[in-house]
Amino acid sequence: MDRFRDSEALARFATDPASAYAAVRAASEALASPLSPEDTTPQSMEDASPTKWHLAHTTWFFETFVLEPRPGHRPFDPSFRVLFNSYYNTVGEQHPRPRRGLITRPSLAEVRAYRASVDERMAAVLAGAPTPEELAVIELGLHHEQQHQELMLTDLKHLFSSNPLKPVYHDAERPRIRAAKSGWLAWGGGERWIGHDGEGFAFDNEGPRHRLWLEGFELASRPVTNAEYLAFMADGGYDRPELWLSDGWATVQSEEWNAPLYWEDRDGEWWTLTLGGAEPLRPDDPVTHVSLYEADAYATWACARLPSEAEWECAAWRLPVEGNFVESGALHPSPSEHASDEHPVQMYGDVWEWTRSAYAPYPRYQPPEGAIGEYNGKFMSNQLVLRGGSCATPRSHVRETYRNFFYPHQRWQFTGIRLARDL
Repeated sequence: MDRFRDSEALARFATDPASAYAAVRAASEALASPLSPEDTTPQSMEDASPTKWHLAHTTWFFETFVLEPRPGHRPFDPSFRVLFNSYYNTVGEQHPRPRRGLITRPSLAEVRAYRASVDERMAAVLAGAPTPEELAVIELGLHHEQQHQELMLTDLKHLFSSNPLKPVYHDAERPRIRAAKSGWLAWGGGERWIGHDGEGFAFDNEGPRHRLWLEGFELASRPVTNAEYLAFMADGGYDRPELWLSDGWATVQSEEWNAPLYWEDRDGEWWTLTLGGAEPLRPDDPVTHVSLYEADAYATWACARLPSEAEWECAAWRLPVEGNFVESGALHPSPSEHASDEHPVQMYGDVWEWTRSAYAPYPRYQPPEGAIGEYNGKFMSNQLVLRGGSCATPRSHVRETYRNFFYPHQRWQFTGIRLARDL
């Protein structure tokens, strides 16, 4: 399990930034350690990136935004400025995203040498007297790298699913647990506050903290399970247009969806692909790898709806950030046998939970100046918010105000469903 041990790496950044930097960077290397050079190069679809690219891009971030502005900087390789620039137009050109899998050179060994070189220079920066502005960028870069650690796993899973041999990344024993019975928990309406309160790290899109009005609502006590989703499928869920949003129904038709991603019908028995290989579908596990369209159709079928992100955040407020994160080594959602009449369970970890909220700026939001301002703000269009983290997320990376976002058709992430309804 050491490969997945992140624990509270970033919690100590304020007092020991050098140690936090070393721990996060080592975690990325550890996640890549079981892979061959051939595993780290291909790209299975436009939404995914090769592991080698993730390792290089997270290094590019520190070289570009911390080392490059310092006097006397000499780039490790000038071509890397374009090759591993993701979407920062302010920085300059980028290699096209759909063609990242064609970057057979530099080799994995050269990318690791690049990481070592930048890490050595970053250690000198951190041992010296970094400015408050540099420390803020370094902390952002470490949280950015944690995002890419999760992407390394989900992108690799999609890549391995495309391989007819269905390779195993990590074979972990997962205990068989019966999911607790689902129930409903109520919250009264009224004025509420959401958004980051200014203490500790947060991405710019998590604020400003602001007030809003919520009507009374109920939230399901736990996420939807595979067994519950199978009942939707058995009732013709993928064949009933009245359950689907228009764009969702068009996607079902064009993509010929009839089940969540990675599900396979083997002679009448459903199997699913995990990072530990293919296995029979476990009915009590939270359903995962569903799009917003599938989540919304299921909610309509169940005479419910998806929660808004404000409802989700109010329900999660002051709950401990505990759950099945990457550190468990399971790398797959698991059920909880615990139930509570006072608060929902599994709000954190296991599956990212779709909300019905558009990813948009909060009132008074202003993106940071310069290239860092491209990190979040320019993506606030046509995407939906997800909350809570997943089984591939580092535990120290999430909080109740964290806003993840994806397009409604995407489902290669560990995305799942929690129901809500009006009170």
